[in-house]
Amino acid sequence: MKFGAIPVAEAENAILAHGLRLGSLTLKKGQIVTAERRRALSAAGVEEIVAARLEPGDVGEDEAARGLAERLAGAHLRLEPPFTGRVNLFALEPGLLVVDAKAILRVNGVDEAITVATLAPFRVVAAGDMAATVKIIPFAAPGEALAAACDALPAGGAVSIAPFRPLRFAVASTLLPGLKTSVVAKTLRALEARLAPAGAKIVAEERVAHEPLALARALERLAADGDALVIFGASAITDRRDVIPAAIEAFGGRIERFGMPVDPGNLLLLAARGDLPIVGAPGCARSPKENGFDWVLYRILAGVPIASADIEAMGVGGLLMEIASRPQPRLGDV
Repeated sequence: MKFGAIPVAEAENAILAHGLRLGSLTLKKGQIVTAERRRALSAAGVEEIVAARLEPGDVGEDEAARGLAERLAGAHLRLEPPFTGRVNLFALEPGLLVVDAKAILRVNGVDEAITVATLAPFRVVAAGDMAATVKIIPFAAPGEALAAACDALPAGGAVSIAPFRPLRFAVASTLLPGLKTSVVAKTLRALEARLAPAGAKIVAEERVAHEPLALARALERLAADGDALVIFGASAITDRRDVIPAAIEAFGGRIERFGMPVDPGNLLLLAARGDLPIVGAPGCARSPKENGFDWVLYRILAGVPIASADIEAMGVGGLLMEIASRPQPRLGDV
C-alpha cells in the first residue's frame, strides 16, 4: 500500500488518510476520493492531501476484517458488518467465552496490520455482549499476511460461546453445633443467584451432621435427583482425608483436586462419581462475591471440561477481591 502526500489533481480513487472540513465541504477519514470530491477539493483551494493507494495483492480493510472474523468465529457468535476495518463479534447466548489463546497469539504475530482482541478466556457473557473484535490497522492488509492469519486459525474458529445449561443441582449442607440455620438459608440463596443466569435450579437439598457416613448417605439420595452435587461444609475442608472427601469416596466418588490457586477459593474440592460432578464448596462460596467456586461452577454449567490441570492454570489472574467477612483476611489491622 502506498501512503503519503499526493496532489489533489492526481488523487482520484485514493483513500483519504485524514478527515477534512472546509466550509460546507466535509470529508471523512477513509473515504474514497471520487471525481466529484476531487473537484470539490480543488474548488476549496486544496492542492495536496495525505492519502493511501492499494497496490496489487492488498486487501481493503473492511474486506480483510470480514474475512478474518468469519474464520475466527466459532459457535454461538454473530458478526457485525465491517466498518472502518473493524468487525465485532457478539454472543448469541449466555455462557462462557472459550478462546484458543495460542491461535490468537499466532494471528497477532503475523503482521502488525492485523489484530484480534477478545475478552478473557472463560469470561461469563450475556446474550448481546461483545466477545471479540478484529481490527485492520491501516487501510489495507497485505493479501499474503491475511491468508497466513486465516491459516493460523483452526477450522471451526478460535472463539466461541459455550452456552449455559439449565442443570438440576442437589445440595448437601453439613451441620455442627453453633451453625445457624440462617447461614445455611443465606448460602442456598447465594447459590440460587449464581445459577439463575443459566436457568439452573436447586432441585433437592439435605442438611446432615458433619460426619462422613451421614453425608455419604445423603449424597446417595441426592444423586438420584441432580445433574451436579454441591456440598457446603459446616467446617472448611483441610485435608483429602477430612469429612467431606471421606464421604465422597464412601459414596463411590473420586477426588479430582483438593485446593486451587484462586483466592478467595483456595479450599475448594473437585470430585465426581461417573459423569456426576461434585464440588466441595469453600467457605467463601457462602458470599455472593466472586471467588474460585464461581470459576468451577460456571464451567460445569457450560459443559466445559474441568480437571486438575484446568484448576492449576487458574493461578494467573486468580488473586481476586478480598471478602471482608473472611475469618482471616490477607491484611491485618494497620
